Amino acid sequence: MIRVYLGLGANLDAPLQQLQQAVKALSQLPQSQLAAVSHFYGSKPMGPQDQPDYVNAVAALDTTLAAETLLDALQHIELEQGRQRKDDRWGPRTLDLDILLYGEEVLATARLTVPHYGLHQREFVVYPLLELAPLLQIPGLGALAEIALQVPRNGLTMLTSDLASGLAAPQR
Repeated sequence: MIRVYLGLGANLDAPLQQLQQAVKALSQLPQSQLAAVSHFYGSKPMGPQDQPDYVNAVAALDTTLAAETLLDALQHIELEQGRQRKDDRWGPRTLDLDILLYGEEVLATARLTVPHYGLHQREFVVYPLLELAPLLQIPGLGALAEIALQVPRNGLTMLTSDLASGLAAPQR
């Protein structure tokens, strides 16, 4: 099994419910076990500011799926939840699932870059990831705890725990 960290985000069509539904879908992936889910966080959008705020989280998944097979499965979940891929890179979306880390591997294919290229700059990734894995070392970037010291919160807000009740799997 490989420990994979996934970024989850949504800002359209009931974002909180979109993330809850995504967590349920992740828990049902073949050859995989959902290990933990961070709290949900409210964050300002990247890019155009004339869109709703996001709800974000990070999930830890143990899997034997190959990285691109996992990517296919995540894109299928996105489509099932109404995701429409558009040219607008940072526009609004019903669901966005990103592979942040795939074990300790560094991958650069036409479809996938791991560690995720913006991981170390995005508060809505860094702080939920820090919640799940405070001692994590990120390949090529160093200690997550050190990275967090350089990333401002930019209004990132932990949503009350009752919003995500029943979602967080036991943390290891």
